[in-house]
Amino acid sequence: MEIKCRKGGEECYGLSEMTLLFDISQRLIQSKQFKNDLNTIVKMVAEYLGAERCFLTILNREDEHIYMEAAYGVNTSQQARAKYKLGEGIIGKVVEMARPVVVEKISKSSLFLNRTNQELYKDGKELTFVCVPVIDEGRVTGTLSFARVYNPYISVDEGTRLLSIIGSMVIRATLHRQERLEELETLKQKNLELESKISGQKHMNMIGNSGKMRDVFSLVQMVGKTSSTVLIRGESGVGKELVADAIHEASTRKGKNFIKVNCSALPESLIESELFGHEKGAFTGADTQRKGRFELANGGTIFLDEIGDIPLSTQVKLLRMIQQREFERVGGTQTIKSDVRIICATNRKLEEMIENEEFREDLYYRINVFPIYIPSLRERRDDIPQLVDHFIGKFNKENQTKIKRITTSALDMLMVYKWPGNIRELENCIERACILSTDNVIHSYNLPPSLQTAHSSNTSSKGGMMYTVEQVEKQLIRDALTSTKGNITKAAEELRITERMLGTRLKKYEIDAWRYKV
Repeated sequence: MEIKCRKGGEECYGLSEMTLLFDISQRLIQSKQFKNDLNTIVKMVAEYLGAERCFLTILNREDEHIYMEAAYGVNTSQQARAKYKLGEGIIGKVVEMARPVVVEKISKSSLFLNRTNQELYKDGKELTFVCVPVIDEGRVTGTLSFARVYNPYISVDEGTRLLSIIGSMVIRATLHRQERLEELETLKQKNLELESKISGQKHMNMIGNSGKMRDVFSLVQMVGKTSSTVLIRGESGVGKELVADAIHEASTRKGKNFIKVNCSALPESLIESELFGHEKGAFTGADTQRKGRFELANGGTIFLDEIGDIPLSTQVKLLRMIQQREFERVGGTQTIKSDVRIICATNRKLEEMIENEEFREDLYYRINVFPIYIPSLRERRDDIPQLVDHFIGKFNKENQTKIKRITTSALDMLMVYKWPGNIRELENCIERACILSTDNVIHSYNLPPSLQTAHSSNTSSKGGMMYTVEQVEKQLIRDALTSTKGNITKAAEELRITERMLGTRLKKYEIDAWRYKV
């Protein structure tokens, strides 16, 4: 049904509100491609109001930013630029204050940020901008806005009332779609975690879901099926021995001897005897014949950790063993063959050692057949939360502790620390925190002092002591509001202060308790 009306001496035509609302409700009910239908609905609103542009924005409560969900009169690249913080621009103000804002002439408004970079005039005429909050179950979830040619004879109340009605209709379907997308994302994340757990089972205690660690897992699987010599490189504490374990477990030699040798722990005078064995009477104290590690590992795998610490005199015999898989015991003349898979590891720069004549170049090329680099913990910070959960579970079992979680502030400290000791240092850190915790929660003050200094975490405070105290106080208030779902009375009880004291601090720090209600 068309209705002809006269406003300001000009004729205008449009569908009745009832017909428009009915059409919108039908689209929402029958929608199969919601994103496209949402843009169509916004277009219908714009055409009904005679607007040049119209768009719906949604508040993301995870990052507290407002994003454009659907639009008319705005292209894709312009839509991507329309991102606002709470209180920023007209849209940010509407979300923050939870009430409509009308700007009669946007060219004269300092609040209109024009993130979409569009014309402020239409054929030389001023544009009016109307923005209303979209509210669902008492919470502001976004905004619905339009811009049209300024007409002093048209009441803005008509536009704000209609936008509020349409916004309440559309937002439920929009939030439902977002919840489905979030559920899908959660399922994807759980799938990745499951894959990581499966990988962790395949790779012993190797924990990680970052891209770099997935690359390591892939290399382990590929080389594990072969008998090729592997050189594992990386800083101390990154878990090179675990990678060696994983390679052996993925090989056809699984179930056979896996001999580990820490070359840096053996005295230079004994390392040759340890590796190749000795005959009776070969040297003072050699009362009996003794088999070496290579002989014991026959048919299986030998892991030479810190191979860069092997003396040059032993490197010659090791080279022969790698090339021909044969050797003689110290003091013996019988050639012994050994079918052994060799895995080496080092945290030293072998290339520099070759230049300094501390490591044989021919041996380097023999062991560097299939190198695997293990990234340091600071190169794979995304794995820290997963590693923390793993260590908490480990120490709960070993030390009979009952740690349930780690606070956000404590995890943030772990994420920014440089970890010179890598995973080994993180493990020790979590074990200490588990022991110190008195409420089954790891707090920032349970972490070692080295993590809590500005120098170690590279988070120097610029505001002095009072600024730092305020930040801690704000975090405690946020944690309490989160755990009590925005209930001020319960939050005050949890913080052991009066409601009046909490109310004063909420006002001081501009914290809105209603935002924490769920």
